[in-house]
Amino acid sequence: MNAINQLSDAAMALPNDIQGFTLEPSSHSPRLLDLTFPREVVEAFLAAVADYPVQALEYKSMLRYRVAKILDDLCGNTLQPMLINTLVDRATGGLQVTPEGLDDVAQAEEMVKFATAVAHLMGRSNYDAMSGEYYARFVVKNVDESDSYLRQPHRVMELHNDGTFVEQDTDYVLMMKIDEQNMEGGNSLLLHLDDWDELERFYGHPMARREMRWSAPPSKKVVKDIYHAVFDVDREGRPIMAYIDQFVQPKNFEEGNWLTDLSDSLESSPAILSVPNPVGSFLLINNHFWLHGRDRFTPHPDLRRELMRQRGYFTYAKTLRNPRQK
Repeated sequence: MNAINQLSDAAMALPNDIQGFTLEPSSHSPRLLDLTFPREVVEAFLAAVADYPVQALEYKSMLRYRVAKILDDLCGNTLQPMLINTLVDRATGGLQVTPEGLDDVAQAEEMVKFATAVAHLMGRSNYDAMSGEYYARFVVKNVDESDSYLRQPHRVMELHNDGTFVEQDTDYVLMMKIDEQNMEGGNSLLLHLDDWDELERFYGHPMARREMRWSAPPSKKVVKDIYHAVFDVDREGRPIMAYIDQFVQPKNFEEGNWLTDLSDSLESSPAILSVPNPVGSFLLINNHFWLHGRDRFTPHPDLRRELMRQRGYFTYAKTLRNPRQK
């Protein structure tokens, strides 16, 4: 059975059949779907967007939607409804996307274009203060003096949600691997809230709805503190999270120890998925009920990994009860 038939409570009418891509449950979990574009579709897309350099997508945000339309047209207009429904479907909400033949760092700009097209079929990517663009590219090396764990390769980057310290809604996160050299380890770590066996213990605690302060280190280039609780509920009244251990600032003994217990529980969950992500592929997840992190790398003097991130908000179906006006 095609994975598109698994989607529950469709937010947009689903096509009877799909064109230009395949969709199947991942071997890692049926909640994570493998979305694969064959080489001929990828090549046709790149040829069609050849006159749109990445700089044009940066300067003219309307063009991000044009490249999205080009990709959807190549898929018989069946890609957009699938993405919209999958990303808000609580039973899944996550995709590993593989554009075949797009797998070399020399194609980095083409990777940005392809990821941009996918993201803008169901949402719009937010301004990324770290890069000053709607996306960010950054490199992980063997030695780094970063002020967060994002670029530090030899330790686990713990499970978290993105956008906890910014004012924009962060409905989705897209994480693409552009390059990898001398790498061993470093798999993506994923946890769906409904698979976390201690969700009710922490969601039912009074501290779960206490407003807390969130602030970012200088590298994030966000200077204003944000205040919100760790937990909220979605439009159907189900738990969602906005949490990252590095940037929450507990004000007292009780908050600090509850947050530490929460972190320990998440990191020890047997439901964590360890997912390798090949060069050119990307993970696209609902940021409200999927947490993500990264396993440690094996040290190597010439270790190098380049990543691309987009994160933003949905423009069709919603997860949040009261999304902010954009």
